[in-house]
Amino acid sequence: MKKKLRSQEWYGRTGKDGFIYRSWMKNQGLPHHLFEGEKPVIGICNTYSELTPCNAHFRDLAEAVKRGVWEAGGFPLEFPVMSLGECSIKPTAMLFRNLASMDVEESIRANPMDGVILMCGCDKTTPSLVMGAASVDLPSLVLSGGPMLVGRFKGKKIGTSDVWRFAEDFKTGKLSQEDFIEAEAAMSRSVGHCAPMGTASTMAAMVESLGLALPDNATIPAADSRRKVMAHLAGMRIVEMVKEDLKMSKILSRQAFENAIMVNAAIGGSTNFILHLTAIAKRIGVDLDLTDFDHFSAKIPLIANVQPSGEHWVEDLFYAGGMPAVMKEIQKHLNRDCITVNGKTLGENIANAECYDRNLIGTLEKPIKPESGIAVLKGNLCPNGAVIKPSAASPHLLTHTGKAIVFEDIDDYKAKIDNEALEVDENSVLVMKNVGPKGYPGMPEVGNMGLPKKLLDKGIKDMVRISDGRMSGTGYGTVVLHVSPESAIGGPLALVKNGDMIKLDVPNRSLELLISEEEMEKRNSSFKPLSLPYERGYVNLFLDKVNQAHDGVDFDFLQGSSGSEVKRDSH
Repeated sequence: MKKKLRSQEWYGRTGKDGFIYRSWMKNQGLPHHLFEGEKPVIGICNTYSELTPCNAHFRDLAEAVKRGVWEAGGFPLEFPVMSLGECSIKPTAMLFRNLASMDVEESIRANPMDGVILMCGCDKTTPSLVMGAASVDLPSLVLSGGPMLVGRFKGKKIGTSDVWRFAEDFKTGKLSQEDFIEAEAAMSRSVGHCAPMGTASTMAAMVESLGLALPDNATIPAADSRRKVMAHLAGMRIVEMVKEDLKMSKILSRQAFENAIMVNAAIGGSTNFILHLTAIAKRIGVDLDLTDFDHFSAKIPLIANVQPSGEHWVEDLFYAGGMPAVMKEIQKHLNRDCITVNGKTLGENIANAECYDRNLIGTLEKPIKPESGIAVLKGNLCPNGAVIKPSAASPHLLTHTGKAIVFEDIDDYKAKIDNEALEVDENSVLVMKNVGPKGYPGMPEVGNMGLPKKLLDKGIKDMVRISDGRMSGTGYGTVVLHVSPESAIGGPLALVKNGDMIKLDVPNRSLELLISEEEMEKRNSSFKPLSLPYERGYVNLFLDKVNQAHDGVDFDFLQGSSGSEVKRDSH
């Protein structure tokens, strides 16, 4: 017997309830036969916003999705959810990821839809939409917005990773304010998200490797007409997914998460990937912890030669064969039997993939770099873990012991970093406290602290930096992040003092504060928690309910899928 569509719980009613559910919808010029139960209702969850420039082309992209849905016999209905613009929103988009995920979850559960297209682009829009949809567990397909075209400035290709280089050149007087302004426009010259393998493209690669997106979703440039073709095909496919009852829980297996970790290593993806993948896993009920990221990354070298770990751009990676070609190079390590949204296995999707440029895509035998992935550190400075991206670090600093230069918070850092009196040299270890989930709040992307001007003037390009915060996926350097537990709640990072020796040993996955246990206990006994002056609204909820970095910075009450059931009517 044919399964009754979920949307018919609304539109299939007789009497007053049916009248109310259908009548106001008809003011949009929708004929009655659309509500009679033959056409699956497809929700198009759109994070379009002019305040989220990475997603500002989503109006056009949504129209392409609708054409596909109509062609396949579905009934598309577009709806907005909270949009998170990484470069505009204060204090940090990460503070609102969980709020956006709640918006997505409740919008899907509360409304008459049988399947969902999740339109994602800017960094936090992808995890927030996937987290929310996973909690409802309807047939869902992710459509990314695509990377922007590579910028051009003074004869060179540029992208977001160059912002950090430009900032250093500006600080040392090599780049004028006028040049900076010219570079702004030259870098952001088309629709789409960041051009390197930052968090946005890492998230697009994540959903493709998880099986939640169609092949090539991650790398087709936003300005390329093939992005609209992808949207059209996504619209067609979601209708079939509803008929097949291909829900997220059937795709998001433990093996799919293992694949995503290995693919992230192969592309040199963002460290933010850990937080978001962990949160998604806990929403769908898959057991995943920090040790998995280290274990499944360890055997995968850097395959994609894309900034910030490599030299090129995501646009170039698409022309070289895209994610299918990258995954094919590591296929012997992947779980190829995992089902994906197009109904095929991952193995089937990559079977015929080809590499067209070995400068862009390496092999297991001849990788771009032998060391990749994300290394998870443990030690008395990070009992619950910390992370570093070796492929974006300086090899000579991966084993390093140095004297701590401590900044109590971001304002303390800004006030001191360029002070000539700061007793710092290239062997020092920069430590920033109170930028974790609760401390900032929201865990901002300030972990890749800019270096002191007097060291930049000497030609120093990298130092060991440690914090309980995050780093932009476009950033680079020997940067230890996500120290857990965070300093604001009494984690060991809070106890570090100027002049303490810190030992980083990435090969042995260790991060140690070189003081005695007795001294550690003495300092701990006098610790006073950070005063958090938020007494109302969402931020208050965040501070009360947010988990630490090793648990994904999600809310404890949102873990686990709660399903799509609607408990009662309002009429």
